[in-house]
Amino acid sequence: MAGLDLKLIVGLGNPGPEYARTRHNAGFWFVDELARRHGVSMKSQSRYSGDVGRFSFEGREIWLLRPMTFMNRSGMSHRALAEYLKIGVEQTLVAHDELDLGVGVVRLKCGGGSGGHNGLKDLIAHSGDRFWRLRLGIGHPGSRHEVVDYVLRRAPAAEEALIEAAVAVGADALPELVRDGADVVMNRLHRREPAA
Repeated sequence: MAGLDLKLIVGLGNPGPEYARTRHNAGFWFVDELARRHGVSMKSQSRYSGDVGRFSFEGREIWLLRPMTFMNRSGMSHRALAEYLKIGVEQTLVAHDELDLGVGVVRLKCGGGSGGHNGLKDLIAHSGDRFWRLRLGIGHPGSRHEVVDYVLRRAPAAEEALIEAAVAVGADALPELVRDGADVVMNRLHRREPAA
């Protein structure tokens, strides 16, 4: 089975220390974890309105991007870098927090709507919806009126540990995704239960 032709990984989040450990920044955590594992130094690049890095993996170059535009303008940053590098939207993986999954659940999918996620909404507006998504479950507060406060707060320690574990599982899956393809990774992730 052919691997995924992945060239760009985008983590969604909000810049600034006040947001660094909030649930909404799980996508940033994922890119940070990949950068750590692959010895990547993320550099601020104003022309792309984000922090950019790259690493080589099995003979291919994979770029990392943390948009520094705030969540609801993430698409502008992604589009600027993807167009410059001539990377197709289907060659892009976007890591983001997911309210509709339990805390610590991790799923992979391609395409679809935004589910009310402002970062995804802006990416879709700029580039279409055919990008891959690594969905990092953060749980739901129970009421849509509480969502904004919920995602912009830090999770309790036990939940934060589950989100961090999901980030690590997603990072572990990257080699398999590139070598064996999305179906193999989806089957494995969708059978996984979050750590207790």
